Amino acid sequence: MVVPPENAPPDNDVLWARSLHYAHDGAPALVDVSLGVRQGEILALTGPRGSGKTTLLRCLSGQLRPTEGEVWFNSVPVHTMGDLSRERLRRDRFGWIGPEPQLLPELKAWENAALPLLLAGASHRAAKHAACEWLDRLDIGSFARKRPAALTRAECQRVALARALVTVPSVIYADEPTAPLHRADRALLLRTLTTAARSHEITVLLATDDEDSAAVADRRLTLVDGRLAGTGAVSPLPDTPEGQAACSLSA
Repeated sequence: MVVPPENAPPDNDVLWARSLHYAHDGAPALVDVSLGVRQGEILALTGPRGSGKTTLLRCLSGQLRPTEGEVWFNSVPVHTMGDLSRERLRRDRFGWIGPEPQLLPELKAWENAALPLLLAGASHRAAKHAACEWLDRLDIGSFARKRPAALTRAECQRVALARALVTVPSVIYADEPTAPLHRADRALLLRTLTTAARSHEITVLLATDDEDSAAVADRRLTLVDGRLAGTGAVSPLPDTPEGQAACSLSA
């Protein structure tokens, strides 16, 4: 797809969206949301429950097709892709972790973590090696052969993070990943996620209503009733139409 230069996303944004709208059963969930995120940036999406954070992540990751608007990944229009292409993009270039680990109970921890590689056709040996490396970094390497039923909720969530990281994706969408965790477990998961992002230049979109979690981000955007309400960078931009437009794009 060829787009006019004035309508093309900025070259330095790995992920870019313009004028996103989405409705759930006729009720607006996103209203005219635009943003851009640079490679390796950690962006926190904050706001109260029901503000549209999860819907925005799902639109940006290709799980949902916006009612209106555009989503671009590395200058490729995600919003015009077919279902198969979007599924392949999510498998090969994106990682996802939500508030629930969603592990397969019949698989061992390392198998759950290795699943994206195995589905992509990696060898059993290579997939196991990569998965165990990430489990080690999350201090649960000794549990690699255990099944989810033998793990605590926090340990299962670490396996889910290892699964999101195992392909070393371009973008990780983290939807309230620390919500079920106690403070120490939350800190470990966030530390591993941010360290991996810095060392591998992984872009992270972190949806959270927890201030400690949002504090790890380079920049913050706040959603209220499906609309961008402001930013939280080194110093907030003025709360004007011009300021809001500027803060919706990566600076």
